[in-house]
Amino acid sequence: MISVSEALDLIKTHTGQLPTVKMQLRDSYGCFLAEEVTAPISLPSFRQSAMDGYAFRSGEITELEVIGECKAGDALEFELQPNQAVRIFTGARVPDQADTVVIQEHVDASAGKISIQKMPEKTTNVRKIGEQVQAGEQVLPAGTKITESIIGFLASFGLTEVLVFNKPKITLIVTGNELQEAGSPLKPGSIYESNAIMLESALKSRGFGSVRILKVEDDLEATKKIIAEGLKDDMLLISGGISVGDYDFVNEALQANGVQEIFYKVNQKPGKPLWFGKTEKTLVFALPGNPASSLTCFLIYALSALKIMSGNPDIDLNFQTGVLKHRTFNKFGKTLFILGTEKNGELEIYPKQASSMLISYALGNALVMIPDQREVLEAGESVQFLAVNRN
Repeated sequence: MISVSEALDLIKTHTGQLPTVKMQLRDSYGCFLAEEVTAPISLPSFRQSAMDGYAFRSGEITELEVIGECKAGDALEFELQPNQAVRIFTGARVPDQADTVVIQEHVDASAGKISIQKMPEKTTNVRKIGEQVQAGEQVLPAGTKITESIIGFLASFGLTEVLVFNKPKITLIVTGNELQEAGSPLKPGSIYESNAIMLESALKSRGFGSVRILKVEDDLEATKKIIAEGLKDDMLLISGGISVGDYDFVNEALQANGVQEIFYKVNQKPGKPLWFGKTEKTLVFALPGNPASSLTCFLIYALSALKIMSGNPDIDLNFQTGVLKHRTFNKFGKTLFILGTEKNGELEIYPKQASSMLISYALGNALVMIPDQREVLEAGESVQFLAVNRN
Protein backbone atom coordinates (compact mmCIF):
# COMPACT_ATOMS: atom_id res chain seq x y z
CA MET A 1 0.00 0.00 0.00
CA ILE A 2 1.41 3.38 -1.01
CA SER A 3 0.88 6.95 0.16
CA VAL A 4 -1.20 9.61 -1.58
CA SER A 5 1.90 11.48 -2.75
CA GLU A 6 3.48 8.28 -4.07
CA ALA A 7 0.31 7.44 -5.99
CA LEU A 8 0.22 10.91 -7.57
CA ASP A 9 3.89 10.69 -8.52
CA LEU A 10 3.34 7.33 -10.20
CA ILE A 11 0.37 8.70 -12.15
CA LYS A 12 2.47 11.63 -13.38
CA THR A 13 5.30 9.27 -14.35
CA HIS A 14 3.06 6.95 -16.36
CA THR A 15 0.80 9.56 -18.02
CA GLY A 16 1.70 11.33 -21.22
CA GLN A 17 0.11 13.94 -23.43
CA LEU A 18 -2.13 12.76 -26.24
CA PRO A 19 -1.13 13.45 -29.86
CA THR A 20 -1.77 16.89 -31.27
CA VAL A 21 -4.50 17.57 -33.79
CA LYS A 22 -5.50 20.45 -36.07
CA MET A 23 -8.94 21.49 -34.89
CA GLN A 24 -11.48 23.94 -36.21
CA LEU A 25 -11.29 27.07 -34.09
CA ARG A 26 -15.03 27.00 -33.39
CA ASP A 27 -14.66 23.49 -31.92
CA SER A 28 -11.56 24.16 -29.83
CA TYR A 29 -13.10 25.60 -26.65
CA GLY A 30 -11.48 24.08 -23.56
CA CYS A 31 -8.55 22.55 -25.45
CA PHE A 32 -4.90 23.49 -24.86
CA LEU A 33 -2.64 24.95 -27.52
CA ALA A 34 0.09 22.57 -28.64
CA GLU A 35 2.24 25.34 -30.11
CA GLU A 36 2.72 29.04 -29.61
CA VAL A 37 0.66 31.36 -31.78
CA THR A 38 2.41 34.11 -33.74
CA ALA A 39 0.38 36.98 -35.14
CA PRO A 40 0.07 36.55 -38.92
CA ILE A 41 -1.06 40.18 -39.31
CA SER A 42 -0.98 43.32 -37.23
CA LEU A 43 -4.05 44.33 -35.27
CA PRO A 44 -5.36 46.61 -36.44
CA SER A 45 -3.89 46.07 -39.89
CA PHE A 46 -4.69 49.64 -40.95
CA ARG A 47 -5.02 52.96 -39.17
CA GLN A 48 -8.50 52.88 -37.70
CA SER A 49 -10.86 55.47 -36.31
CA ALA A 50 -11.67 54.95 -32.65
CA MET A 51 -14.74 57.22 -32.71
CA ASP A 52 -17.48 58.63 -34.89
CA GLY A 53 -16.37 62.06 -36.08
CA TYR A 54 -14.23 63.75 -38.72
CA ALA A 55 -10.74 62.86 -39.94
CA PHE A 56 -8.46 65.78 -40.84
CA ARG A 57 -4.88 67.05 -40.94
CA SER A 58 -3.97 68.44 -37.54
CA GLY A 59 -3.20 72.15 -37.53
CA GLU A 60 -4.61 75.53 -36.56
CA ILE A 61 -7.47 75.64 -39.06
CA THR A 62 -10.85 75.07 -37.35
CA GLU A 63 -13.20 75.68 -40.28
CA LEU A 64 -13.11 72.65 -42.59
CA GLU A 65 -14.87 71.52 -45.74
CA VAL A 66 -16.25 67.95 -45.61
CA ILE A 67 -15.28 66.26 -48.89
CA GLY A 68 -16.40 62.68 -48.32
CA GLU A 69 -17.31 59.85 -45.95
CA CYS A 70 -15.60 56.70 -44.64
CA LYS A 71 -17.55 53.97 -42.91
CA ALA A 72 -16.35 50.64 -41.54
CA GLY A 73 -15.45 48.32 -44.41
CA ASP A 74 -14.61 51.09 -46.88
CA ALA A 75 -11.14 51.26 -48.46
CA LEU A 76 -11.45 54.79 -49.85
CA GLU A 77 -8.61 57.26 -50.19
CA PHE A 78 -8.89 61.06 -50.28
CA GLU A 79 -6.55 63.89 -51.20
CA LEU A 80 -6.94 66.07 -48.11
CA GLN A 81 -5.98 69.71 -47.99
CA PRO A 82 -5.30 71.40 -44.63
CA ASN A 83 -8.78 72.94 -44.73
CA GLN A 84 -10.62 69.72 -45.53
CA ALA A 85 -12.03 66.78 -43.53
CA VAL A 86 -13.73 63.45 -44.11
CA ARG A 87 -16.77 62.24 -42.21
CA ILE A 88 -15.68 58.98 -40.51
CA PHE A 89 -17.20 56.29 -38.34
CA THR A 90 -15.82 53.98 -35.65
CA GLY A 91 -13.71 51.17 -37.10
CA ALA A 92 -13.28 52.83 -40.49
CA ARG A 93 -9.93 53.18 -42.24
CA VAL A 94 -8.40 56.61 -41.66
CA PRO A 95 -7.26 58.22 -44.95
CA ASP A 96 -3.47 58.33 -45.32
CA GLN A 97 -3.28 62.12 -45.27
CA ALA A 98 -5.38 62.45 -42.12
CA ASP A 99 -3.71 62.16 -38.73
CA THR A 100 -6.46 63.05 -36.25
CA VAL A 101 -10.15 62.40 -35.65
CA VAL A 102 -12.29 64.96 -33.86
CA ILE A 103 -15.40 63.45 -32.30
CA GLN A 104 -18.71 64.62 -33.68
CA GLU A 105 -19.73 66.06 -30.31
CA HIS A 106 -16.92 68.64 -30.58
CA VAL A 107 -17.93 70.17 -33.92
CA ASP A 108 -20.70 72.28 -35.36
CA ALA A 109 -21.71 70.79 -38.72
CA SER A 110 -23.72 72.63 -41.37
CA ALA A 111 -24.00 72.60 -45.17
CA GLY A 112 -21.00 70.40 -45.87
CA LYS A 113 -18.71 72.18 -43.44
CA ILE A 114 -17.64 71.78 -39.82
CA SER A 115 -16.39 74.15 -37.20
CA ILE A 116 -14.18 72.52 -34.58
CA GLN A 117 -15.20 73.75 -31.14
CA LYS A 118 -12.63 71.74 -29.17
CA MET A 119 -9.41 70.98 -31.03
CA PRO A 120 -7.99 67.51 -30.25
CA GLU A 121 -4.29 66.81 -29.98
CA LYS A 122 -2.59 65.33 -33.01
CA THR A 123 -3.29 61.57 -33.55
CA THR A 124 -6.23 61.61 -31.12
CA ASN A 125 -8.80 58.85 -31.83
CA VAL A 126 -6.60 57.18 -34.44
CA ARG A 127 -5.66 53.58 -33.71
CA LYS A 128 -2.17 52.88 -34.99
CA ILE A 129 -1.29 49.86 -37.12
CA GLY A 130 -0.31 47.12 -34.69
CA GLU A 131 -1.57 49.06 -31.68
CA GLN A 132 -2.92 45.80 -30.24
CA VAL A 133 -0.47 43.31 -31.78
CA GLN A 134 2.35 43.56 -34.31
CA ALA A 135 2.64 41.00 -37.10
CA GLY A 136 5.18 38.35 -36.13
CA GLU A 137 4.69 38.90 -32.40
CA GLN A 138 4.18 35.85 -30.17
CA VAL A 139 0.71 36.32 -28.75
CA LEU A 140 -0.11 33.02 -27.01
CA PRO A 141 2.29 30.42 -25.58
CA ALA A 142 1.85 26.68 -25.96
CA GLY A 143 -0.25 25.27 -23.14
CA THR A 144 -2.76 28.12 -23.18
CA LYS A 145 -6.31 27.00 -22.46
CA ILE A 146 -8.66 28.11 -25.21
CA THR A 147 -11.52 30.20 -23.87
CA GLU A 148 -14.26 32.16 -25.60
CA SER A 149 -12.11 35.31 -25.57
CA ILE A 150 -9.15 33.48 -27.08
CA ILE A 151 -11.38 32.05 -29.81
CA GLY A 152 -12.48 35.59 -30.62
CA PHE A 153 -8.90 36.86 -30.48
CA LEU A 154 -7.62 34.18 -32.87
CA ALA A 155 -10.55 34.70 -35.21
CA SER A 156 -9.55 38.38 -35.49
CA PHE A 157 -6.36 37.19 -37.24
CA GLY A 158 -8.45 35.28 -39.77
CA LEU A 159 -7.46 31.91 -38.30
CA THR A 160 -9.87 29.02 -38.72
CA GLU A 161 -7.77 26.17 -37.25
CA VAL A 162 -5.49 25.70 -34.25
CA LEU A 163 -3.06 22.96 -33.24
CA VAL A 164 -4.18 21.54 -29.90
CA PHE A 165 -3.71 18.48 -27.75
CA ASN A 166 -6.46 16.01 -28.42
CA LYS A 167 -8.96 15.45 -25.63
CA PRO A 168 -9.13 11.90 -24.29
CA LYS A 169 -11.91 9.52 -25.19
CA ILE A 170 -13.17 7.87 -22.03
CA THR A 171 -15.07 4.69 -21.26
CA LEU A 172 -16.79 4.38 -17.88
CA ILE A 173 -17.72 0.85 -16.78
CA VAL A 174 -20.09 0.40 -13.87
CA THR A 175 -20.20 -2.99 -12.15
CA GLY A 176 -22.61 -4.57 -9.68
CA ASN A 177 -25.62 -6.93 -9.61
CA GLU A 178 -27.26 -4.76 -6.97
CA LEU A 179 -27.48 -1.67 -9.18
CA GLN A 180 -30.82 -0.58 -10.57
CA GLU A 181 -31.60 2.20 -12.99
CA ALA A 182 -33.55 5.15 -11.63
CA GLY A 183 -37.12 5.61 -12.80
CA SER A 184 -38.76 2.46 -11.47
CA PRO A 185 -39.72 1.26 -7.97
CA LEU A 186 -36.69 0.01 -6.06
CA LYS A 187 -36.46 -3.77 -5.85
CA PRO A 188 -35.66 -5.49 -2.53
CA GLY A 189 -31.87 -5.69 -2.03
CA SER A 190 -31.12 -3.27 -4.85
CA ILE A 191 -29.82 0.29 -4.84
CA TYR A 192 -30.23 2.96 -7.47
CA GLU A 193 -27.12 3.34 -9.61
CA SER A 194 -25.61 6.80 -9.12
CA ASN A 195 -21.90 6.57 -9.92
CA ALA A 196 -22.25 6.60 -13.71
CA ILE A 197 -24.28 9.78 -13.91
CA MET A 198 -22.15 11.39 -11.19
CA LEU A 199 -18.82 10.65 -12.87
CA GLU A 200 -20.16 11.46 -16.32
CA SER A 201 -21.28 14.85 -15.00
CA ALA A 202 -17.90 15.40 -13.34
CA LEU A 203 -16.16 14.67 -16.65
CA LYS A 204 -18.40 16.78 -18.85
CA SER A 205 -18.34 19.76 -16.48
CA ARG A 206 -14.56 19.78 -16.87
CA GLY A 207 -14.65 19.69 -20.64
CA PHE A 208 -14.31 15.95 -21.22
CA GLY A 209 -17.34 15.28 -23.36
CA SER A 210 -16.36 12.06 -25.12
CA VAL A 211 -17.68 9.60 -22.54
CA ARG A 212 -19.41 6.30 -23.12
CA ILE A 213 -20.97 4.31 -20.29
CA LEU A 214 -20.99 0.52 -20.18
CA LYS A 215 -22.56 -1.65 -17.48
CA VAL A 216 -21.78 -5.20 -16.47
CA GLU A 217 -23.02 -7.68 -13.91
CA ASP A 218 -20.70 -9.40 -11.45
CA ASP A 219 -19.52 -12.13 -13.79
CA LEU A 220 -15.88 -12.81 -14.66
CA GLU A 221 -16.27 -13.58 -18.36
CA ALA A 222 -18.63 -10.66 -18.91
CA THR A 223 -16.23 -8.38 -17.06
CA LYS A 224 -13.29 -9.53 -19.19
CA LYS A 225 -15.24 -8.87 -22.36
CA ILE A 226 -16.46 -5.42 -21.42
CA ILE A 227 -13.01 -4.33 -20.20
CA ALA A 228 -11.58 -5.40 -23.57
CA GLU A 229 -14.10 -3.07 -25.19
CA GLY A 230 -13.25 -0.21 -22.82
CA LEU A 231 -9.54 -0.53 -23.56
CA LYS A 232 -10.17 0.81 -27.07
CA ASP A 233 -10.34 4.35 -25.64
CA ASP A 234 -7.68 6.61 -24.11
CA MET A 235 -8.87 6.19 -20.53
CA LEU A 236 -10.90 3.48 -18.86
CA LEU A 237 -12.66 4.26 -15.59
CA ILE A 238 -14.20 1.34 -13.73
CA SER A 239 -16.57 1.84 -10.82
CA GLY A 240 -16.75 -1.04 -8.36
CA GLY A 241 -15.61 -4.66 -8.36
CA ILE A 242 -12.02 -3.87 -7.39
CA SER A 243 -12.04 -5.09 -3.78
CA VAL A 244 -11.38 -8.69 -2.71
CA GLY A 245 -14.90 -10.07 -2.36
CA ASP A 246 -16.07 -13.28 -3.99
CA TYR A 247 -17.89 -11.28 -6.67
CA ASP A 248 -15.22 -8.66 -7.35
CA PHE A 249 -13.80 -9.66 -10.71
CA VAL A 250 -12.24 -6.44 -12.02
CA ASN A 251 -8.65 -7.10 -10.95
CA GLU A 252 -8.62 -10.58 -12.50
CA ALA A 253 -10.31 -9.32 -15.66
CA LEU A 254 -7.76 -6.51 -16.03
CA GLN A 255 -4.89 -8.98 -15.75
CA ALA A 256 -6.56 -11.23 -18.32
CA ASN A 257 -6.63 -8.29 -20.72
CA GLY A 258 -2.93 -7.61 -20.29
CA VAL A 259 -3.27 -4.39 -18.30
CA GLN A 260 -0.08 -3.59 -16.40
CA GLU A 261 -0.71 -2.83 -12.72
CA ILE A 262 1.11 0.29 -11.53
CA PHE A 263 -0.33 0.32 -8.02
CA TYR A 264 -3.19 -1.12 -6.03
CA LYS A 265 -4.38 0.35 -2.74
CA VAL A 266 -3.57 3.76 -1.33
CA ASN A 267 -3.21 4.61 2.35
CA GLN A 268 -6.27 6.83 2.44
CA LYS A 269 -9.85 6.93 3.62
CA PRO A 270 -12.13 6.78 1.74
CA GLY A 271 -10.83 5.12 -1.42
CA LYS A 272 -8.23 2.66 -0.20
CA PRO A 273 -8.89 0.00 -2.93
CA LEU A 274 -7.86 2.28 -5.82
CA TRP A 275 -6.22 0.49 -8.78
CA PHE A 276 -4.16 2.19 -11.46
CA GLY A 277 -2.60 0.58 -14.51
CA LYS A 278 -2.09 0.94 -18.23
CA THR A 279 -1.74 -0.67 -21.60
CA GLU A 280 0.25 0.79 -24.46
CA LYS A 281 -2.79 2.86 -25.45
CA THR A 282 -5.00 3.22 -22.39
CA LEU A 283 -4.79 4.44 -18.80
CA VAL A 284 -7.00 2.51 -16.38
CA PHE A 285 -8.40 3.63 -13.05
CA ALA A 286 -10.47 1.09 -11.15
CA LEU A 287 -12.35 3.18 -8.61
CA PRO A 288 -14.05 1.87 -5.48
CA GLY A 289 -17.78 1.31 -5.89
CA ASN A 290 -18.91 3.34 -2.88
CA PRO A 291 -20.01 6.73 -4.23
CA ALA A 292 -17.96 9.03 -1.98
CA SER A 293 -14.87 6.88 -2.49
CA SER A 294 -15.40 6.82 -6.23
CA LEU A 295 -15.78 10.60 -6.53
CA THR A 296 -12.84 11.30 -4.22
CA CYS A 297 -10.54 9.03 -6.22
CA PHE A 298 -11.72 10.60 -9.45
CA LEU A 299 -11.05 14.16 -8.22
CA ILE A 300 -7.65 13.42 -6.71
CA TYR A 301 -6.20 10.90 -9.16
CA ALA A 302 -8.07 10.38 -12.45
CA LEU A 303 -8.57 14.09 -13.01
CA SER A 304 -4.83 14.68 -12.57
CA ALA A 305 -4.14 12.18 -15.35
CA LEU A 306 -6.78 13.71 -17.60
CA LYS A 307 -5.13 17.12 -17.24
CA ILE A 308 -1.78 15.73 -18.35
CA MET A 309 -3.30 13.85 -21.28
CA SER A 310 -5.07 16.95 -22.60
CA GLY A 311 -1.97 19.18 -22.43
CA ASN A 312 -2.98 21.19 -19.38
CA PRO A 313 0.25 22.60 -17.89
CA ASP A 314 -1.47 23.15 -14.53
CA ILE A 315 -1.45 19.56 -13.28
CA ASP A 316 -1.28 20.39 -9.59
CA LEU A 317 -4.36 19.74 -7.48
CA ASN A 318 -4.47 23.41 -6.43
CA PHE A 319 -5.03 22.72 -2.76
CA GLN A 320 -5.80 25.78 -0.68
CA THR A 321 -5.13 26.41 3.00
CA GLY A 322 -7.82 26.96 5.60
CA VAL A 323 -8.21 26.66 9.37
CA LEU A 324 -10.38 24.16 11.22
CA LYS A 325 -13.35 25.56 13.12
CA HIS A 326 -13.47 22.61 15.53
CA ARG A 327 -11.18 19.87 16.82
CA THR A 328 -10.92 17.07 14.25
CA PHE A 329 -9.81 13.47 14.74
CA ASN A 330 -8.05 10.99 12.47
CA LYS A 331 -7.84 7.63 14.22
CA PHE A 332 -7.16 5.58 11.10
CA GLY A 333 -3.47 6.15 10.39
CA LYS A 334 -4.44 7.07 6.83
CA THR A 335 -4.70 10.26 4.85
CA LEU A 336 -8.27 11.32 5.49
CA PHE A 337 -10.43 13.08 2.90
CA ILE A 338 -13.51 14.59 4.53
CA LEU A 339 -16.13 17.06 3.41
CA GLY A 340 -16.93 20.38 4.94
CA THR A 341 -17.91 23.96 4.28
CA GLU A 342 -15.33 26.69 3.80
CA LYS A 343 -16.24 30.31 4.50
CA ASN A 344 -13.63 33.05 4.63
CA GLY A 345 -10.91 30.47 5.11
CA GLU A 346 -12.60 28.69 8.02
CA LEU A 347 -13.52 25.02 7.60
CA GLU A 348 -16.43 23.34 9.33
CA ILE A 349 -16.45 19.55 8.91
CA TYR A 350 -19.73 17.72 8.35
CA PRO A 351 -20.58 15.04 10.92
CA LYS A 352 -21.66 12.41 8.37
CA GLN A 353 -18.55 11.02 6.69
CA ALA A 354 -18.59 7.59 5.08
CA SER A 355 -17.53 6.07 1.76
CA SER A 356 -21.16 5.18 1.03
CA MET A 357 -22.55 8.67 1.74
CA LEU A 358 -22.87 11.48 -0.77
CA ILE A 359 -24.80 13.86 1.46
CA SER A 360 -21.62 15.60 2.65
CA TYR A 361 -20.46 15.97 -0.96
CA ALA A 362 -23.85 17.33 -1.93
CA LEU A 363 -23.82 19.96 0.83
CA GLY A 364 -20.11 20.78 1.15
CA ASN A 365 -17.80 23.01 -0.83
CA ALA A 366 -14.43 21.79 0.48
CA LEU A 367 -12.70 18.40 0.38
CA VAL A 368 -10.38 18.59 3.38
CA MET A 369 -7.18 16.54 3.57
CA ILE A 370 -6.06 15.40 7.01
CA PRO A 371 -2.48 13.99 7.09
CA ASP A 372 -2.07 10.33 7.95
CA GLN A 373 0.36 11.00 10.81
CA ARG A 374 -1.99 13.34 12.70
CA GLU A 375 -4.50 11.82 15.13
CA VAL A 376 -5.87 15.08 16.55
CA LEU A 377 -6.01 18.52 14.99
CA GLU A 378 -7.10 21.38 17.19
CA ALA A 379 -9.47 24.17 16.24
CA GLY A 380 -7.55 26.90 14.45
CA GLU A 381 -4.97 24.55 12.94
CA SER A 382 -4.21 24.92 9.25
CA VAL A 383 -5.10 22.18 6.79
CA GLN A 384 -5.26 21.84 3.04
CA PHE A 385 -8.51 21.59 1.13
CA LEU A 386 -9.70 21.22 -2.43
CA ALA A 387 -12.58 23.45 -3.52
CA VAL A 388 -15.56 21.46 -4.79
CA ASN A 389 -19.07 22.30 -6.00
CA ARG A 390 -18.05 25.81 -7.02
CA ASN A 391 -18.57 25.77 -10.79
